[in-house]
Order: sequence, then C-alpha cells, then structure tokens
Amino acid sequence: MESSTFVLFGATGDLAKRKIFPALYNLFADGKLSGPLSVIGLGRRALTNETFQAQVLDSLRTFSRRPPADSPELQRFLLAFEYSVLDVGRPEDYRKLLEHVLRRERELGLPQNRMFYLSVGPEFFGPIASNIQASGLGDTEGWKRLIIEKPFGRDLQSARELNDNLSQAFREEEIFRIDHFLGKPMVQNLEVLKYSNPVLRALWQNRYISNVQITAAETVGVEERAGYYDKSGALRDMFQNHMLQLLMMMAMQLPKDSTPEDVRSKKRHVISSVRPLLEDELAQNIVRGQYAAGELKGKPVPGYLSEPGIPAASQNETYIAARLFIDDPLWSGVPFYIRTGKRLKEKSTRIVIEFKEPLSDIHNKHKISLEPNLLVINIGPEEGLSLQLNTKDPRRHGELEPVSIRHESGNPDLPEAYENLIYDAMLGDATFFAHWDEVELSWQWVQPIIEATEAGTLPLHPYAAGSNGPAAAAELLGEDHWWLDEETAAPAAQSETAKAVRQGA
Repeated sequence: MESSTFVLFGATGDLAKRKIFPALYNLFADGKLSGPLSVIGLGRRALTNETFQAQVLDSLRTFSRRPPADSPELQRFLLAFEYSVLDVGRPEDYRKLLEHVLRRERELGLPQNRMFYLSVGPEFFGPIASNIQASGLGDTEGWKRLIIEKPFGRDLQSARELNDNLSQAFREEEIFRIDHFLGKPMVQNLEVLKYSNPVLRALWQNRYISNVQITAAETVGVEERAGYYDKSGALRDMFQNHMLQLLMMMAMQLPKDSTPEDVRSKKRHVISSVRPLLEDELAQNIVRGQYAAGELKGKPVPGYLSEPGIPAASQNETYIAARLFIDDPLWSGVPFYIRTGKRLKEKSTRIVIEFKEPLSDIHNKHKISLEPNLLVINIGPEEGLSLQLNTKDPRRHGELEPVSIRHESGNPDLPEAYENLIYDAMLGDATFFAHWDEVELSWQWVQPIIEATEAGTLPLHPYAAGSNGPAAAAELLGEDHWWLDEETAAPAAQSETAKAVRQGA
C-alpha cells in the first residue's frame, strides 16, 4: 500500500477515540501501514502534538482489541500523529492545514496521497469538501479520497443536495461512504459463502426459499444521543442504510472473482428491483414502534418518553419492521422481512433464511407441525452459521426432529469493521462502501415512510422494553410464519430430543 497523509476532521470526537485510532494502530501493528504515515488530527480547540499523542495512546489502551505494549514501534506510531486547529467555516484554517500537510510530506518523503476522513456531523460535509477544493488541499500529484460517515442526508432531497455539494470537489470513485455493517467479516463473507458452496448457490432462489428475515436488535436505549436520535429515529439511523445494505448483500449473486464495479452493479440491481411502497398499503407493510417502560435482564428500564432530553410528546420511532419484495425472477414471490429496534430482548444482528417445505413428505406420517429448515447467519455480537435440518429419530418410531449443525468463529482477535474498511479505502477498494446510486435508491424507497410519518398517517405502536418489539410486527408475516428470534431461530438447541453438532471452537 502506498504511503499517504491521513487528515482526520473531528479528531477529538468519540468515534475517533473508540474506532478510528484503534483501527489505525491495529493496521500498523499488522504491517498493513508499512511505509511512512502522517496523521493530522483536526479540531476547534488548541492542543499540542504531545497532548494529542497522549490522547491517542489513551484511546488505544481503552478501546483497542490489541493492547499496546510500550515499545519503539508504538512510539513510532504515535509520532505519526500531529494536530492542527481548524474551524470548519474558516478558509484561512484550510490554507494553514495545506502548509502543514506539505511540510509533513517533505519531512517524511511522502507522495501526495491524501485521505480526508470526515468524522463530523453531516451538516459539515459540504463546507469541508468545498474548502478542501478551494484551498488547494485537493490538488495532489497522487490520489485524494474522502471517507464520510452516515447519515448521508435526512431524506431524498437533502441526500441529493449533499451529493451535489460533494461532487463539486470529489469524483464518485473518490468518495467512500462508510457503513460499518459492511466491514463485518461475516457480511464480507456472504458472497464467498454462496459462490464457494454449490449447494447453497443452487438453493439461493425463490424455488427453495420461503422467506428471508434480517434483524438488527439492540438492548440499549437512546443513551446519550437524545438530541440526534429524536430527529433521526430507527428509520434514518439504521433502516435506510445498514438494513437495506444487508438486504443488497444477501440478495445479490455474483460470479467468482468479481470486481468492486461488479458488486456495486449487482447491489444497485437489487435495490432498484425492490417493489415501491404504495401509499394505501403502507400500514400493511411497515410497522413503527416506540419502546415503553419494561424490564431488561431483570432490571426495570424507562420508556423512551421518560429518557433525558426526549420531548414528552415525541412520535419518533425506536423500532421499524418492513415486509418487502424484490421484483426479480430470482426472488419473485419471496417476502423479505426486515426489523431493527432499541431496547429489545437480545442484542443480535443476523440473517435467517427459511426454506420451503417439501410438496410431498412421506416421512411425516402423522402430519405434525415440523420445525422449518433454516440457515441462520449470525453477524454479531458472535459470528457464525447454523443450519437446521429435519431427520428421523429412531428412539421415537422414526418421527422427525430438528438437528442443528453449527459453526462459530473461533478467533476472537479478528480485525474489526473499521480496520477492514479504512484499509480498503486506503487501497482504493470500494467493494464494501455504498455507491451514490445505492444511497439515492434507498432514500427513494423509504421516502413514502417519511412522508406518511410526517403526515401522521402511519401508526406508532408501543412495545415494552425487553420484549421482541410491538405485537403488530408479527402480523406482517401472516398466520403461517413467525419472527425467528433467538429462542425460535434454533429450536434444536432447546428440544429434549434435539442434537447439536458444533464445529469450530
């Protein structure tokens, strides 16, 4: 990988401390940042380089998956960090930053490769990009790239306006819209799982799949984010970006050795093929919820409206579930159920694929209700796979019972999502970043939900904290199916006659 200058806007913020500094350190420790590195942190308050470096070291000790050991290598890493004061709206600060960048490039013999990371609020994206261009920071003899965090807009119109602003200074191939879900190893392995296993690849279609469920459940509430969260809600905070990205990754099919352009093309095809929401069918396909007081892990927790900083009459959703269809021959007729929410019973991100029942089942002599055949892809907090099948139990006169075959990740020291994504961005590999077309089409699909919410025509259902969400969400699946939660997604683990075969450590 070529050496570069890493310019970090928002270097004193929480994301930098928790994710970005540890990611850079672990990339350095793994030898992925082998050449000279210059990291210039930016913030509004004055700091000396030594104070900034001490803050970086403290973040490594607190948040790094690999605790830093005092060594010459650690000191070399810390000395790569320098600090510069910058007010986003002051053009002269960008000119001073350019002088700082040029000086470090001369001192370290760096090529003019510059990575600009915007760990700031989205309202600053446009002004920063404009000032980078106006100041000459973007005029490089090497490459320049821009990493931005979500949220990318608040609706379709604001997203388009933001993209227009960024496009004045950066080309689309230079913009890396980070979505940390796409950096998770299990998500990145989804396509490998399909094309490396011919059996799964053959089954990955509407002929064999009954439905797909994608869940991202959180046990935490609004925490310290009331000011942001009450303006965004689950729809903007999670659904429009993370959940629809998981849908695209799960539903696309690629040939082996696909290029980043192939991946983006297939993802665009999936999201453009999602059936649009009709106004008179919204309530039948979308469920919004808000957590009320309840109990979590045996302790009482307050409702959303009792959280500090939340208006007493807030209609903001903390849960959203959707039923959608992909109008493509591969997925025609297969419902996709997607849900995400706060203050739910268990923390879990997973994809559950339920296979169809056989048309003729001679072994199910008494026609009892069978557990479904399932493929469960656990994305977090623990990663792994579980395949549930039905087999005969010789101890019970050949009756069918579920058997679960599981694989759990045996390496707790895998690179974290931000390590994978920052490294890819520095290589210029956009495979696991959101293209503007995907972002625009996602906003286009959720826009009717935004409009119905603002008009007050889409109900807000209460649910008890510590539950699996509002009862209305179960109605999305009809009478023949149910949400496959932790206690039902792998019933083999709880059946008296079930057998579990575990692979991995």
